[in-house]
Amino acid sequence: MPSQPLQPTRVRFAPSPTGRPHLGGGRTALYNYLLARQTGGAFILRIEDTDQKRYVPGAVEELISSLRWMGLDWDEGPDVGGPHAPYHQTERREIYQKYARQLIESGHAYYCFCPTPKEDEGSEPGDRRQHREICPDRDLSLEEADARISSGESHVIRFRMPFEGRITVSDAIRGDITVENSTLDDYILVKSNGLPVYHLAVVVDDHLMEITHVIRTSEWLPTLPLHGHIYKAFGWEQPIWVHPSIFLKPDGKGKMSKRDAQALLSEGKSIFVGDFKEMGYLPEAVVNWMALIGWSYDDKTEFFTLEELIDKFSLEKLSPAPAAINFSKLDHFNGLHIRELDPADLAERIKPFFEKAGYQVDDIDKLQQIAEALQIRLTTLDEAPEKAGFFFQDEIHPEPETLIGKKMSAAESLEMAQRIHKLIASLPDFSEETANQPLRDLAVELGLKAGHIFGFLRNAITSQKVSPPIFETMTIIGRETVLKRIEAAIAMLERMAEEA
Repeated sequence: MPSQPLQPTRVRFAPSPTGRPHLGGGRTALYNYLLARQTGGAFILRIEDTDQKRYVPGAVEELISSLRWMGLDWDEGPDVGGPHAPYHQTERREIYQKYARQLIESGHAYYCFCPTPKEDEGSEPGDRRQHREICPDRDLSLEEADARISSGESHVIRFRMPFEGRITVSDAIRGDITVENSTLDDYILVKSNGLPVYHLAVVVDDHLMEITHVIRTSEWLPTLPLHGHIYKAFGWEQPIWVHPSIFLKPDGKGKMSKRDAQALLSEGKSIFVGDFKEMGYLPEAVVNWMALIGWSYDDKTEFFTLEELIDKFSLEKLSPAPAAINFSKLDHFNGLHIRELDPADLAERIKPFFEKAGYQVDDIDKLQQIAEALQIRLTTLDEAPEKAGFFFQDEIHPEPETLIGKKMSAAESLEMAQRIHKLIASLPDFSEETANQPLRDLAVELGLKAGHIFGFLRNAITSQKVSPPIFETMTIIGRETVLKRIEAAIAMLERMAEEA
């Protein structure tokens, strides 16, 4: 059993609605959810939408539907409410202004009236010239700054970073991280439109919402020292920081990004959670696969249900090493989880794919029989129409040459087809038990292999080279339709025999 925190955790998933929810965000949400459910704590959904320039309409709705599809639920959030509402940051402007002013009055931040071409980002570590070295407003008195603001002068609020010393922050899977303050700059905390940037809003919200653990990808590590400074400036206790690995491209060369999505789609793959459903993946399989990109339980166990992940997940076994996305592994897990489904459940899940392909699916009992026949043969649900669409077709149209047996003439194949039709029509009942041996005996009588008989039946009845077992197939289709399809095949063979 994994070691468990003694107290219930409070965790959050706080995405920005700047695009479609992707694999990295889905995994972050999953890890937070697992920790909350394992400890009997709370999982909070918060929408960090202060970057209005990059806001994408519909992104929040797709986010919520994607998380619900994964099987995740939350205790607090924009759609369920909670004691710390509102859960959209754009609705919390007054809260951030209050705390920003508190930092200013304590000397940890200041009003800056300089032009800010990188206003949405602030100065980042590594910039050649630090803003604090050239800013004339850093030492303005609060009275003078307030007067300029009262006159309507545009301004931002910046954090007053110390020039000397260092800060150490601790990550649960990476240990202590120490950064020299001289490498940091006076980051912007509040933009000129009055909205906070991520750095201030996330600290304030995590504190007010009593977040105990912050699980977010290692992309956020460069800003961790700043967040440590902000917590220190407020005098607040920091949460436990957890930064799992980033995702690498499938070939392991370079970080996976949304920009790679188009190339992946051309290969029939995607990094967007909403696409997995359309591509025929089960949420159970996606969650299983997602969890193992950067985490492992041991060196042999790979198959997990969501309930098992809740039981076995632990922060200690998260890996800081970048992990390449393996789509073949997703296919593997999807096949395993499909075979774990009850046939009635599988039938319900493949039904939309048949309907999307244009088939009318009214007979649920028949669909369940089809699901049972397909269950061990499906890798993804969207394969069902291709593998079994013939069950719903009034007529099928096999290629005439496929009806001619190997090393047989059209006339010989015609005779075989006629004998098969007669035999099936005369059976006392229509089942594998009554049809199998007589058909094999017919092959011997005609001097043929059983494969000739069953190969003809598969082509004549399904018009496919590969299908579910032929007797299961014929039983589902029914004797009447089987005979009609054989009759259509006989007519084709008659024409070919005449032309030969």
